[in-house]
Amino acid sequence: MQLTEKEVRIPRPGQDVSLIGYFEREVGQHLPAGAVPVRFVVTRTTQKEHHCEVGVLTGLEGFGGGVPGSIFEFRPRPGESAEQFNAVLLVPTGIGAEIGGHAGDAGPVARLLAAVCDNLITHPNVVNASDINELPDNALYVEGSVICRLLMGTAAIRKVRSNRVLLVIDEHPERQISDLVINSASAARATLGMDCPGVVKMDPRVRLRAERSSSGSAVGRIEGLERLCELLRRRRGEYDAVALATLIEVPEGTHQEYFRSDGGMVNPWGGVEAMLTHAVSMLLEVPSAHAPMMESMEMLATRFGVVDPRMAAEAVSVCFLHCVLKGLHRAPRIVRSAADFGQAGVLSAADVSCLVIPDGCVGLPTLAACQMGIPVIAVRENRNVMRNDLESLPFAPGKLFVVDNYLEAAGIMASMKAGVPPEAVRRPLSGTRVSVSATGKPARVG
Repeated sequence: MQLTEKEVRIPRPGQDVSLIGYFEREVGQHLPAGAVPVRFVVTRTTQKEHHCEVGVLTGLEGFGGGVPGSIFEFRPRPGESAEQFNAVLLVPTGIGAEIGGHAGDAGPVARLLAAVCDNLITHPNVVNASDINELPDNALYVEGSVICRLLMGTAAIRKVRSNRVLLVIDEHPERQISDLVINSASAARATLGMDCPGVVKMDPRVRLRAERSSSGSAVGRIEGLERLCELLRRRRGEYDAVALATLIEVPEGTHQEYFRSDGGMVNPWGGVEAMLTHAVSMLLEVPSAHAPMMESMEMLATRFGVVDPRMAAEAVSVCFLHCVLKGLHRAPRIVRSAADFGQAGVLSAADVSCLVIPDGCVGLPTLAACQMGIPVIAVRENRNVMRNDLESLPFAPGKLFVVDNYLEAAGIMASMKAGVPPEAVRRPLSGTRVSVSATGKPARVG
């Protein structure tokens, strides 16, 4: 199996068109027979067309698990549950986000927003800081493709007390690196109390190569994915979540360029990592997260001096893995049967109160929220390489809030939770609208 990123241009549709269904049809025309989309994003919108990137999986014919359902499948929610206020926080991987585009530097945002909701549903990119993970107590660590399906109404998530976390790593050419990674798993067992049924070394390894798209976002190419999927399928009864630690090929000099860029370079590793975990979680129906393995002991010994604070977690880490193990330790499990969506401890699209994203980001979560009537809060200060005008999407009145920063986003969330429209706490307060409904004279009888 091979996973690659494909760039396609799609004409802008007319009015009153379901964008999700439209994108599904248009993307399908650009893919070869048997190819399965695993990731979709609109990188830029012009007056005439949408510039899109699609993660495409091919070679599924021999996969014993069968072909997964379409990522574009959409099931409207029956309504919103008001029992709790639950927010989804997304900072898409590989888009060079000013906040959250480096090494867990959106963690403070997660802690802020978690303080004004009952449950904060977020994904690894937000809180993964190499050997550090400051996930708030009421935050749920959910792989990105699972959040997509949650908002599309085709899956739900179930809270758990703990998971059995299987660790799959590459057979590294330098044994010292493999030993460090195994020690990281042992440390999680000793400090978190994580249940790890074992560490599995892959040889030959799945090949991950980091690339960059024309939009400037980080993407990549994955080859030999069937070996990983077959391994996980054979051992499916042994684990509840999968941690992956593998090598990622990058051009020579990438590390030096990245750490000396003062935060100006898009993290090159994140895009292909997201592609891998999207595929694994979709094909195996299991929570997953990835950490890159250090290329060599020589690279481990390299010193980059004092780096941008957003990169500091990477600069002081050895294995980059503990964040993944801590997140997966209590990651919610995936629920597919709609009959179970209403059970205790299960959160579905009906339980999502709002979605918080960087401004300009359009993918399936944004499109689903727009179509579901889930309020979206877009943050201007979190600049990134995406170039879309969210106000051009068909949001219902009062369902899109474009704010300057996450402090303002927290205020909007607090007003939603309190049931107070934001304009009610601002001045001047607009006048009450009064209209006259003209009615005809009553019809004569007889």
